[in-house]
Amino acid sequence: MDYEVRVARPADLPGLPLIEISGERMFAEIGIVFPPGPTVVELMSDGDAEIIVAGDPPVGFAVVEEVDGAAYLAQISVRDDLTGKGIGARLLDAVMTRAGEAGAPGVSLLTFRNVPWNGPWYAAHGFEELPEERWGPGIRSHWEAEVKAGLHELGPRAVMWAPTGRTS
Repeated sequence: MDYEVRVARPADLPGLPLIEISGERMFAEIGIVFPPGPTVVELMSDGDAEIIVAGDPPVGFAVVEEVDGAAYLAQISVRDDLTGKGIGARLLDAVMTRAGEAGAPGVSLLTFRNVPWNGPWYAAHGFEELPEERWGPGIRSHWEAEVKAGLHELGPRAVMWAPTGRTS
């Protein structure tokens, strides 16, 4: 099935937390259990973030905001029964394209370094670890918030970056 990738409509937003939560089951299978609390999409849907979805109704989404003059991918999630079908890659391609069209020099994100569908997946899509000396204050703030929330206790984390090919 072909899932159109588009900007989320207000009617799409209520169903997105369930998609994010469904993905958490995959993490639980490898011993990573997230602390209770609101989902990333719930936290960011009221702000300036852009939400891109795949499907109608959505079966996946990406949440992007501006951090340190570049695009920051705060979350990408695909419904757990549809993982491995290229939906996440299509969402990531849309994020990269939209960031480039907006003049962003690249896209950054924080992820689990060794979880196959995290760090290695992003590396296969052109992302590299961003050395700490290149972190801006916004990325550093996200990193510190993750430490405070306990995410770093669940496994090694990494800041990753991929250029969009645009230099604004």
